[in-house]
This record gives sequence, C-alpha cells and structure tokens, in this order.
Amino acid sequence: MNENNILLINKPTNMTSFGVVARVRRVLSEKAGKKVKVGHTGTLDPFATGLMILVTGKECKNAEAYSKLDKVYEATFRLGQTSSTGDPEGEITDISNERPSREDLLAALRKYTGEISQRPPAFSAIKINGQRAYKLARSGEAVEVPLRKITVYSLELLDYSYPEVKVRAHVSSGTYIRSLAGDIGVFLHTGAYCAELRRTAISKWNIKEAVQLKDLGIES
Repeated sequence: MNENNILLINKPTNMTSFGVVARVRRVLSEKAGKKVKVGHTGTLDPFATGLMILVTGKECKNAEAYSKLDKVYEATFRLGQTSSTGDPEGEITDISNERPSREDLLAALRKYTGEISQRPPAFSAIKINGQRAYKLARSGEAVEVPLRKITVYSLELLDYSYPEVKVRAHVSSGTYIRSLAGDIGVFLHTGAYCAELRRTAISKWNIKEAVQLKDLGIES
C-alpha cells in the first residue's frame, strides 16, 4: 500500500484502538524498512468491533477531517440492567424485570431520533479540565461530562427478544452509543447498557472493504 494513504481495518474485540494502531505501525514500518507514521481517526471501545480508518504517512495531517464524518453502528442493548461504564466491562446492576412492549421500544427509538442533547459517558476519552474523563472516573472522582448536541439520523429496530434489543444507528460524529442505550433504558424505566457494538460504516466507507489484522500478518 501507499504509505501516505488510509487503511480500513476491521477491529477485533478486546483490543484498544491504540493497540490496533501500534500493531499496524510496527508491520508497515517493518515492510517499509523505516518508521511509518500511523494514526487513527476515531477510537472504538475495547469491547467494540468493526470499521476503523487509519491514516498513514502524510495523510495523518487529515485525521481530524475523517473523525468528523457520520457513522453507522449495529448494537445490542440489554434491558433490565445498567453498567457503570455503559458496556459489558463495567459493574452490572439489576434494575427491573419489566418487559417493555415492542410499541414502547419503538416509541423510545423515535424519542432519540433527530437532533438531541446527549451526555457522553464518564468512562470516555473526553477531556475534563485537561484530563481524560475515564482516568478521573477510575480514580473515584465524580465526573459529569457536559451535554453536547448530536444527531441521530436513523435508529432502526433490527430485533427484539427480551432482554436484548438489536438496533442499527446512523449518527453524527461525537455520538456515544453507550449513552444512547442508557438514555433508552431510562425512558423505558428498565435500565439498559450496550452489550455489543459494531461499527459498520464511516461516511462512504463500509466494513465490507476493511481488512482483518491477520491479513496484515498481525496476531490479534
């Protein structure tokens, strides 16, 4: 590949985005016989899978432009419980055994479609007074990340088999699907967290175009 380019990666689960970048950087640098600059254009949580756009060489200067693009996710929300991190890696708390109807669920999805105010998770990479929110949260500090305006262009119900809700979300940059799950859980009075998350598209780029790390000779 051209070392001044973009690389579409299908990120595996249980790996940080920075881990993906480090592995790809090592392989590309070995192939080029010199250090190749590699950066990401937006992280995926360790538990999440799917499309990452990596920028290499001179294209790294355009990383921010890629990070501002719309994204599509497929996610599984688990009703009846909450998570301290909004995902399976946090402390899980039972909230309710109530089983919302499909109509109630569709009403919740409509409620959170369009331009909305969202509070990103405390366990996120957003900076609060110069420090990453997740570092403050892990140290036991109370963290309240400011609300932000985001746009949910569409929120489609793919399947509902209590307690699991599978959705497809087309969202603007800066949207946290973990927060979306939590907000829907509050609306339904059941609690909810994001149990599975996969990014399937970033603007015109699709997960079908992405390569596995193993295709680059990288063990995941």
